Amino acid sequence: MLSLFIFGVMILVHELGHFVSARLCGVGVREFSIGMGPRAFSKTSKKTNIRYSLRLLPIGGSVSMVGEDEESDAKDAFDKISVPRRMIIIVSGAIMNLLLGFLIMFIIVLSSTPQLSSNVVAQFKDGAMSSESGLMVGDRIVRVGRVYVHTGFDLAYEIMSQGYDALDLTVIRDGEQIVLTNVIFPVSTEGKIVIGDMDFFVLGEAKTFFSVIKHTWYRSIFTIKLIWDSLIGLVSGRYGFEMVSGPVGITRDIGNAARTGATNLLFICAMISINLGVINLLPLPALDGGRLLFLLIEAAQGRPINKNIEAYVHFIGIILLFALMFIITVKDVGSILRQWYTTR
Repeated sequence: MLSLFIFGVMILVHELGHFVSARLCGVGVREFSIGMGPRAFSKTSKKTNIRYSLRLLPIGGSVSMVGEDEESDAKDAFDKISVPRRMIIIVSGAIMNLLLGFLIMFIIVLSSTPQLSSNVVAQFKDGAMSSESGLMVGDRIVRVGRVYVHTGFDLAYEIMSQGYDALDLTVIRDGEQIVLTNVIFPVSTEGKIVIGDMDFFVLGEAKTFFSVIKHTWYRSIFTIKLIWDSLIGLVSGRYGFEMVSGPVGITRDIGNAARTGATNLLFICAMISINLGVINLLPLPALDGGRLLFLLIEAAQGRPINKNIEAYVHFIGIILLFALMFIITVKDVGSILRQWYTTR
């Protein structure tokens, strides 16, 4: 039930973004739906004539607008407003998910320990390999490889992500910027993935209004980068298909996080919300990013694309998306069953 509630909130926030922006842009809305499939409950507003529906399948949602997928002569039709306003309506759902993720991350940072982690080396662990490579206590690490870091959070992630091999560190030492080449970190293996281990501790940073905002921003940006790194890792082959999770796998992760504490649960929620925002903006058919791409093409060529062609492309995209979700769900269920069988 907790997972359904969290998914419901994420979907509601996303669809509210589309709904509110459509109303503000003067577009007529026929129906606001949460879920997919047959209607379990619906009510039509007498004032606006908008139908509000709750559907049986707890996945996805929709805002049905006048003239969105068909020709319409109505003055409040979606295709009658300007391209920039249509773009605002399309991206507003993903933006709402990103904003929700940022808000949750703000709560996490605000309620964390009295001090936040900086990117300044405080003390090395016994036998630290990075110390032998030239890193010193007091160094402020500002770049790992080609990636700039600003807090201990993203510093630890970049060392984990890149530290399986020797890398360059850019540090501020005594007010001077220095590049340390071929810095080596110890490595460990998680599943089939080799990761770097940060072999030092960092100084704390006082919690002020500005430091909380800074850490919220960079943790949220870190989450977006984590999503992109995961996609790149899947394409490049560093991460296997077993690393991908669908609704079933995410539900399991939510349950595990809930048992380990509120902070872990909130972090999972922030990642899901930001993930939804980023993935929805990918230029793929059936996603908001795919619809945005068609609008960009329309703006470039100065005339709308044939609605039948666009509808066909999105239909194929939906079929492929559902096929992928089915495959991932089967994989997640199989993984859970194997885990249950081995622990008996």
